[in-house]
Amino acid sequence: MTLRPWARRIAVGTASAAALVALAVPAEAATSAPTSTSATAALTAAAEDVDYDTWQKDCQAVMDQALPYLKQRIANPKPGEKQAIVLDIDNTTLETDFGFSYPQPANAPVLEVAEYAQEHGVSLFFVTARPGIIYSVTDYNLKHVGYQVSGLYVRSFLDLFKNVADYKTAQRADIENKGYTIIANIGNSATDLSGGHAEKTYKLPDYNGQLS
Repeated sequence: MTLRPWARRIAVGTASAAALVALAVPAEAATSAPTSTSATAALTAAAEDVDYDTWQKDCQAVMDQALPYLKQRIANPKPGEKQAIVLDIDNTTLETDFGFSYPQPANAPVLEVAEYAQEHGVSLFFVTARPGIIYSVTDYNLKHVGYQVSGLYVRSFLDLFKNVADYKTAQRADIENKGYTIIANIGNSATDLSGGHAEKTYKLPDYNGQLS
């Protein structure tokens, strides 16, 4: 059962991302860079300004703009067109910084839009900066909460050294090369959306980088 308090703080929820990596990385291999007490305190203080309900309300506002467009676009495909939507994962399709357990819960406003799309024949592709070592747990998580995964792009070892925006742009180009028209690209960071290869982009809140 997923515990969902009235308002979860980002500072608490960030532990879930680390826990997800721990499922795939042996304990003896895990390392972490030292973090100063002052830096940690500053991040926590800033994060406390955003609670779960605020985040959900802000996500819903963006998806309320996306859904009418998608309904119209899906209803009017071009001849022979294979429609697709590209989605980021962390704090876009899943509640990464607010999810307190694994599998992490779906971000409800985004899931609602995704479900409409997949029920109408649109393929869902997920492009994430997550490393390939957690491909399996990520794929399971997405499917477990209701997403139909037509493709999941994670970073290989070499991709870890590339600019994230360039990496994500290349994956969208690859999806197009497979014959899909990307009718929408949804993410919560500028790196999710820059570089083109999508008809429309929808940015969810990241509160000046407070959400991953």
